[in-house]
Amino acid sequence: MATETTISRPAPFVEDIGKDLAKQAVAMTGVPVVSTGIAGLSQQTGETAAGFKARQDAARAFTTRQQSLAGLAPQVAGQDALQRQAQTLATQGVGSFQPFLQQAQAATGPQAFQQFMSPYQQQVMDTSLAEFDRQAQVQEQRIRDQAVSSGAFGGGREGVLQAEYQAGSDRNRAALQAGLLQQGFGQAQQAAQQQFANQMGLASALPGLQRGDISTLGSLGALNQAQTQAGLDATREANRMAAFQPQEQLQQYGNLVTGIMGGMAGSGTQTQQIPDPGFLQTALGAAATGAGIYGALK
Repeated sequence: MATETTISRPAPFVEDIGKDLAKQAVAMTGVPVVSTGIAGLSQQTGETAAGFKARQDAARAFTTRQQSLAGLAPQVAGQDALQRQAQTLATQGVGSFQPFLQQAQAATGPQAFQQFMSPYQQQVMDTSLAEFDRQAQVQEQRIRDQAVSSGAFGGGREGVLQAEYQAGSDRNRAALQAGLLQQGFGQAQQAAQQQFANQMGLASALPGLQRGDISTLGSLGALNQAQTQAGLDATREANRMAAFQPQEQLQQYGNLVTGIMGGMAGSGTQTQQIPDPGFLQTALGAAATGAGIYGALK
């Protein structure tokens, strides 16, 4: 029995492209992938000189691709002027309540009332006492006049009246002075207590103000973090593009080759078994051949 084999092959230029693609793919597997320039490399413990040189060559190629792809690398826009202005204003307002708390705190303590005493306290006292003294002199003069009119001027009775009046006048003058002092102290103490109450109100408001600061700072921090993360993502994407550009180019080349080969006739091998002729068929064939020759001779 005979065997017949049929082989169908693509065009020679397609075969050449396929072989070239296979060679590049095999060669690519031996190239280390790096994502930094040669300055960032150092030979590791146990690394062979050949392996380190391969990484150095890959790093030089990576730097070259970075320069070549600079126009395609992702970029991140910075904050504009309005964003920077808003951030500056927000940070300026943080902690602005602190001076008010410090001023309120100064209003506490046993001597706190002194700063609330009226600056005109002494003038009021001097004027009030001067008027009291004037009225006292007027009254003393009346006593003298009465003593003259009654013929007792210079006598013991006048002396007793003057002494009693002077004692009462001194008591009244001291009471007036003490009342004025007490009135000023009471007003100052009341103002200090009000200031203390204001301080307590600010102290109660402090946690809310702090929470507002925390929220503001957290929002600004999140904005800055997102801006920084966007920059890191762009840098990482640029490094990825530079590091894997050869593989991506090879993949695109492979897709192109696959498209070309898809339009060509498929290659393959077909084998067909052809049975050998039997003895009778051979004899008949020989007889037919002989008859044909005999007929030709006749």
